[in-house]
Amino acid sequence: MRELAELAQLEELIAHAPAGMVVALHGQINSEEYSYPLYSFSIGNRAAEAPVLGFFGGVHGLERIGCQIVLSLLASLLVRLEWDSSLQHQLQKIRLVFMPLVNPAGMARGWRSNPDGVDLMRNAPIDAQQAVPWLLGGHRISRHLPWYRGQLGQAMAAENQALCQLVREQLLCSPFSLALDCHSGFGLRDRLWFPYAYTQQPIAHLAEVYSLAALFQRSYPYHPYLIEPQARQYITHGDIWDYLYQQQLSKPERVFLPLTLELGSWLWIKKNPRQLLSLDGLFNPIVAHREQRVLRKHLMLFEFLIRAVHDFEQWQVAASARAQLTQQALNRWYRA
Repeated sequence: MRELAELAQLEELIAHAPAGMVVALHGQINSEEYSYPLYSFSIGNRAAEAPVLGFFGGVHGLERIGCQIVLSLLASLLVRLEWDSSLQHQLQKIRLVFMPLVNPAGMARGWRSNPDGVDLMRNAPIDAQQAVPWLLGGHRISRHLPWYRGQLGQAMAAENQALCQLVREQLLCSPFSLALDCHSGFGLRDRLWFPYAYTQQPIAHLAEVYSLAALFQRSYPYHPYLIEPQARQYITHGDIWDYLYQQQLSKPERVFLPLTLELGSWLWIKKNPRQLLSLDGLFNPIVAHREQRVLRKHLMLFEFLIRAVHDFEQWQVAASARAQLTQQALNRWYRA
């Protein structure tokens, strides 16, 4: 197997996993003579009705930092479980799910896509309702061009099938679930994106997103994130989180909020222009102290999300407030 440091770290965590953690193998991803396992972890309340928070990373192989952030969080939580009674108490009610390395073969090659040239964030069977940026929005021209969706009518890539299976089995069964997918490579600011990517129309749970964003703002008024719908920046075909969110709408009694953490990698380039000389440097902090800063910077966000899922009843949108919150969200994000 071609050496992959993130996979080695993942398997080291498996080797020292506590008794309460469930490790699942979702098959092997083959790349020429190499084969890479797809792992997920879950810890906490195993009941289907438990609130769930999922962390995902490594969807784009070039964006190693997203995978590293999730691995760092998982390692920290496993240490805290040895002594932190408050975390132990939280996990009696909620379940945490991790898939830190969705695209191991792509990461081993240093590719954005999987080994077949498919961009996993353009691969779901959902088409944009508005015009998309050429190539960037997803295309079927050639696997040798970036942002390739795959052939029309072809099944989703094995990595996406595994991700969807995990989300359906562990998150979509819950009355309330939230997913955070960690990426990098856009802008000078860290962003928290929510669906949709395929249309500029607002999602059905806009009031819930607004309530969560307002709670975050009140709790941490100096947080660094720009929270917005992804379509405010660009429209794409085939977003896997749009696809999964749309599936959950058939069960209106359940709430599923998928978020994307998009790290502002242009800021790293601005501070160190030499990163432009490396493809890896376009998406990851190359300087060691900046990488360490990124790995600890988002712990506040992660802790907030854990608490928000644990106590979701406290900020859940009441029927009497839904219209007002929805209008406030429309004014904030969709006035243009």
